[in-house]
Amino acid sequence: MSEKLREVNDSSFEQDVLKSNKPVLVDFWAEWCAPCRMLAPAIEAVAQQFSETAVVVKLNVDDNPATAGKYGIKGIPTLIVFREGTEVERVVGATSKESISRMLERHTVLTSA
Repeated sequence: MSEKLREVNDSSFEQDVLKSNKPVLVDFWAEWCAPCRMLAPAIEAVAQQFSETAVVVKLNVDDNPATAGKYGIKGIPTLIVFREGTEVERVVGATSKESISRMLERHTVLTSA
């Protein structure tokens, strides 16, 4: 993982996600999940693309069952966008980089280059 994409856990979730002043995309995943591994490059690319306007993090559901349970994660990958501590959008299953980008764009204000 790069500096633009980091791992969160049960103990850091509140601070890193719910208290963030930027929208946060959380990738709920597991090592054994083939669709999660296929999605990883897209998640990395989106983290780079939105590094100024959003935060992108990964949460391993096997290592962090409390947070996964709290948000009712039943299938992975699950992507959830949080804004101001509240879930605002969710996608379950593998999806495209473009779809993930559009999802984040709906919840961020992009600055012009």
